[in-house]
Amino acid sequence: MTSIPLQTSDISIIIPTLNEESQVNNWRRLLALAGGSDTETSMPCEIIIVDGGSSDQTVSLARSLGFRVESCHSGRGAQLNHGARLAGGKVLLFLHADTELPADFAPALLDCLNETSAIAGAFSLAIENAGLLLRLICLGANLRSRLLQLPYGDQALFIRRDDFLRIGGFPEAPIMEDFIFIRRAGQEGRITTLPEKVTTSARRWQRLGVIRTTLINQFVILGFYTRVPLQKLASLYRR
Repeated sequence: MTSIPLQTSDISIIIPTLNEESQVNNWRRLLALAGGSDTETSMPCEIIIVDGGSSDQTVSLARSLGFRVESCHSGRGAQLNHGARLAGGKVLLFLHADTELPADFAPALLDCLNETSAIAGAFSLAIENAGLLLRLICLGANLRSRLLQLPYGDQALFIRRDDFLRIGGFPEAPIMEDFIFIRRAGQEGRITTLPEKVTTSARRWQRLGVIRTTLINQFVILGFYTRVPLQKLASLYRR
């Protein structure tokens, strides 16, 4: 527990991007959601977009909306770490560009880190326009998160800044930076998965098919545990 209760203004939201211009509507909703108002009970969150070298309109669109945009060499782990170094908040919330936060994300997050022994946390997962198979995938992901204390990056991981630095941040690996990071965090304390849900894009499942995408994800995890080089796993995942 923290001696001084954390507040909404203590939250820094870090979003890594690479050619994400199609997500501009997500960012407009985020501004309305996290922008807050200067009252005693609601203060704006800090939002930092860390771009990894987009060749589309990601950077110009983000700046036109008033976001703080920083640049870094591509790689989600490197981008997240760069954003964390620049962030001024006591709490770091790592948000994928295609994931939408719940309306009550801030009080839920703050209650978790203020009043429990959790070292880190995440939200439950929902997938946009989900049919039966995708709903089952969400069910499995949420059970895994709670039972194994192993949420993934698309569930919007959050942690106190001091604990993030103490753990050493994200590995700057070609893949599975969220998986490795949360396993490290779990060695230091409890990982809480909140009942509030983030909604993530179905675009990968739509592009490759639900069954194929699920099999690839499971092969990557199996490869990690059997010590297949991460570069090979990244090639499999992206191919």
